[in-house]
Amino acid sequence: MARRKHGGFELIASAPWPAGVALGIVAYLGVRYGISWYLSSSGNQFLALIGKPANGGATTILAWTLLGIFWAAAFVSFIARRQRGHLLEVQTGLDSIRAMNWRQFEMLVGEAFRRQGYRIEETGLGGADGGIDLRLSKDGKVTLVQCKQWRSQRVDVKVVREMYGLLTHHRADAVKIAATGDFTPDARRFAQGKPIELIHGHALLTMIREAQSTAPTPQLAPSNTLRQPDGPPNCPQCGTVMVKRNNRRTGDAFWGCPKYPGCRGTRPA
Repeated sequence: MARRKHGGFELIASAPWPAGVALGIVAYLGVRYGISWYLSSSGNQFLALIGKPANGGATTILAWTLLGIFWAAAFVSFIARRQRGHLLEVQTGLDSIRAMNWRQFEMLVGEAFRRQGYRIEETGLGGADGGIDLRLSKDGKVTLVQCKQWRSQRVDVKVVREMYGLLTHHRADAVKIAATGDFTPDARRFAQGKPIELIHGHALLTMIREAQSTAPTPQLAPSNTLRQPDGPPNCPQCGTVMVKRNNRRTGDAFWGCPKYPGCRGTRPA
C-alpha cells in the first residue's frame, strides 16, 4: 500500500516537543517582524497596509496563528511522549504486553527503541504502510520495524520475506520484526545472514525491561569516567554505567550494557 501522507500538524507533533516550541517562536518573529518589514518597505501601498505591524494587521494575525499551531502541536507531542513513557513503565510481563491493543503495542515498541537512542517515525498508527510500523533512524542508518502482536500464531517466513523486500524497496539498512510470540524455523532460516533481526516475545520483554531502567534522554558518560571502586563499570563501547547479568548457559556473572541489543558491550564481573 502507498505510504500514508502526513499533514504539517502531524509532522510537527511527531517531532520532540521543544522543536515545536522553537519553530513557533521562529515563525512568529519571522512573520511579525521579518515579512511585515519587507511588505512595509516595498513601496506598494496595498502591501504596506498588509504589512503594517499594528495590532490586527494581517501579518500580526498570521504570526499569532502560526505560533498557536506550532505550540498546539508541541503540546500534543509532549502529552504523547508522556503517554508512551507511562505505557512502557507499567509493563510487568508478556501477559500485560499481549493484553494491550495493536496501537498501544506499536507505541510501546517505539518507546523502547527511542530509549535506545533511535529517532522514531510511527508510520503504522492510523493506517497500514505495507507492513512497516516504525522507521528507526540512528547514526545515518534507517531500520524498518514491523510489530506482530500475535497471541497464538507464530510469525511465518512469508512475513519475513515481505519485510526483506521492503528493505530493498525503501533502500533501508536493516529490518527488525518484534513479536509477542515466536517465529517458525523457516522464518529463522531465511533471516540468517541478512540484516534482519527477529525479536521474539522473551527478547522483546528483556528489551522493554532494560528500557524501563533507562532514562528517556540518557546522557552518555565518557569511557574514562571515574567511578567508585565498588560501583559498576562503564561500558567499553558507549560509556553507559553497566548492569550485572548472568550467562544463561553457564550461570557466570558478567557486566552488560543496559542498552543491549543496541549496544553489546560487556566486561567480566
